[in-house]
Amino acid sequence: MAMSEKITDAATATERDPRWASVVARSTHADAGFFYSVRTTGVYCRPSCSARVPRPENVRFHDTRGAAEAAGFRPCKRCKPDQPTLLEQHAARVTEACRLIESSPRVPTLEELAARAGLSTFHFHRVFKAVTGLTPRAYAAARRGERVRRELGRSPSVTAAIYQSGYSSNSRFYDQTERMLGMTPRDYRAGGANAEIRFAVGECSLGSILVAMSELGVCAILLGDDPDALARNLQDRFPRATLVGGDKDFEHLVARVVGFVEAPGLGLDLPLDVRGTAFQQRVWQALRDIPAGATASYTEIARRIGAPRSARAVAQACAANPLAVAIPCHRVVRNDGDVSGYRWGVERKRALLRREALG
Repeated sequence: MAMSEKITDAATATERDPRWASVVARSTHADAGFFYSVRTTGVYCRPSCSARVPRPENVRFHDTRGAAEAAGFRPCKRCKPDQPTLLEQHAARVTEACRLIESSPRVPTLEELAARAGLSTFHFHRVFKAVTGLTPRAYAAARRGERVRRELGRSPSVTAAIYQSGYSSNSRFYDQTERMLGMTPRDYRAGGANAEIRFAVGECSLGSILVAMSELGVCAILLGDDPDALARNLQDRFPRATLVGGDKDFEHLVARVVGFVEAPGLGLDLPLDVRGTAFQQRVWQALRDIPAGATASYTEIARRIGAPRSARAVAQACAANPLAVAIPCHRVVRNDGDVSGYRWGVERKRALLRREALG
């Protein structure tokens, strides 16, 4: 084979590799995924390197910096691939801030968190939300919500739970936790015995759909083939709550949800009662940031929330999502783009993605 043909073949092989598009686009999102080396310069770079894009026939891809160095390449002095990326630095600062929020008896102020991270309050607030999907205040509220639920479940009384949860007064505890739990702390401690949840079951092109609403907002959107099974699922989620069949006004709300399923472009502007751990809420917020018609992998979502090694936990959070379509876990796919792993069935996931792609 002639030398020119070998060069052409090498260039074609590189251009067909999906990683090449990230190099051409200088994608910062790809920085945690791989490195590339350039034969003619002897250096290896991150995908986001601002240097001139090399000729594809001179490029090799490496999964780790160690593999690039073992192949005889040295780190680029411009993008410094042997040092933490800016995203990794931000993730480390945010992780430290999250630990501080979780371990402090009171919620640290934004100024205190920013000072610890060595950033201005404005920049820290923006970085924290970019990494976690939540503001520092929302993250602190989610963590406190977890603590409240845990303490209400094991403390001998509501009063004991107040102080074990880190609240300094009864009034502050009751003011915040009723909104957080969707019911009074005493009712929550009793398993939601006095909480009222309205629900109704409708039909759509994907089968049966159940919509349920607490005092705070829509708390469940469930899809399936058997309306009775959906009702039992709701009962399992709220075992001691009073489930009340929806009236005509409530059925209008169900119709809005059905309309959104059939035509995602309509949007769904409804109050949501989202109950989950801080990690789940970070994942669910990241899912809501994926626009209709687009998808992201579990690994990408893990990177976006600052937990790049938590792809499996991201998948578990998607599986725990009780609000089908409103929190669009159907827009998350495997790294190879394959559609799999949907709580309400892969065929429904494919159908939702098809109609979103059509706009």
